[in-house]
Amino acid sequence: MDSSQIETGVSSISIDEKPTSKKLADGNYDVVVLGTGLTECILSGIFSVSGYKVLHMDRNSYYGGACASLSLNQLYEKLKSDSEPDSAKLGRSRDYNIDLIPKFILSSGNLVRILTCTQVTKYLEFKLVDGSFVVHGGKPHKVPVTPREAMTSGLMSLLEKNRCRQFFSYVQDVAVGDPGTFGSLDLKNNTMRQVFEYFGLRQETIDFIGHALALYKDDSYLELPALPTIERIQLYANSLARYGHSPYIYPLYGLGELPQAFARLSAVYGGTYMLNRGVDKIDYNPEGKVCGVYSNEEYASCRFIVADPSYFPEKAKPVGKVIRCYCILREAPPHTKDASSCQIIIPHRQVSPPRRSNIYVLVLSYNHRVCPQGFYIALVSTTVETNQPKDEVTPGIQLLGNSVLEKFYSVDDIYEPLESSHQDNIFLSKSYDATTHFESTMDDVFEIYEKVGG
Repeated sequence: MDSSQIETGVSSISIDEKPTSKKLADGNYDVVVLGTGLTECILSGIFSVSGYKVLHMDRNSYYGGACASLSLNQLYEKLKSDSEPDSAKLGRSRDYNIDLIPKFILSSGNLVRILTCTQVTKYLEFKLVDGSFVVHGGKPHKVPVTPREAMTSGLMSLLEKNRCRQFFSYVQDVAVGDPGTFGSLDLKNNTMRQVFEYFGLRQETIDFIGHALALYKDDSYLELPALPTIERIQLYANSLARYGHSPYIYPLYGLGELPQAFARLSAVYGGTYMLNRGVDKIDYNPEGKVCGVYSNEEYASCRFIVADPSYFPEKAKPVGKVIRCYCILREAPPHTKDASSCQIIIPHRQVSPPRRSNIYVLVLSYNHRVCPQGFYIALVSTTVETNQPKDEVTPGIQLLGNSVLEKFYSVDDIYEPLESSHQDNIFLSKSYDATTHFESTMDDVFEIYEKVGG
């Protein structure tokens, strides 16, 4: 969210000031959703399915918000406005669907569960991602997740392979709801660091388990109870087993289709959508709770508002920045077995000097219909830790090899709602982080839904 967005927050009005207004759409709703980012569209869809009457508005004329998919011309307009694409070198602009915030979907994760139970899958077509890799010793290695893969992995020595095999065998046998399967460990009270120490695992092994399997962004999980991490590893393994050789899927033509699919779902269940329509004022009742919105002198009552942080900047706080580098390639990255799509995670200790946050690389190609045949799209992203953010993604760009044709950089603020921001029944989503998967986004979806719906 940039400074131009910060100035677009809406003003408030007390009930005593409320003028006579025409009805906005049907005039009476349970929830007003502002912004059509993926988080907002998922919530709009599941609120509608749950019986809430939803009005969904966006000041923009297109779906997706920060999650929009762009053609090549649009990407140049946004990030390189002083130049134009070379069609002879890069192909036709309309053949590109470049996601501003691409993230892979765990095939047994929470987003797939929502897609399935709401039947949004009938609006979309998905394709398996070829593989997941973790960097060790300067090059990518396939992420091992089963005892058998652990024994053949190039990530570990022979002795470490045996210790890792024992750890994976233990994780497979744990039934989360049955402490009798925990063995001599107390997974509800022992920290994950204590569990790793119990199995004698080396730091390099701990790094790929914590960051490439459990998908944590940093090492804070090591001091927390171990059971949630065991569940995350099991989720990754179940996602891998679902289709065979990769835990991730991705929609054809990019993530821009996802917000629109949930918008269709909401409409089927009675939701109302209004693009190119902002909110001018917020109406509050005498108890200080939101009770309606104004737009172009029209009014709709509501009980709750859900919005992205740009609509209420005074209710959000900056918690960091993300740098993203979008690259167009002619070849698959080296050491990925010519994968047409893949994720590469660089654990923070694999960078010199070591960082606090991981570096993420996401690669897609024509197989997912996001670029012309013979080209690849790569995103390199990380949380900004210095005043030279471009240098921070350099280790990820170097993994792409020598076929990079073009690079585009973007640095975005990360916003989270203030702790008191929902006391007036206005609930804000979080900005999208640097990860290349949707699990943290789904945590945000569930947290907001629980606060609104109980």
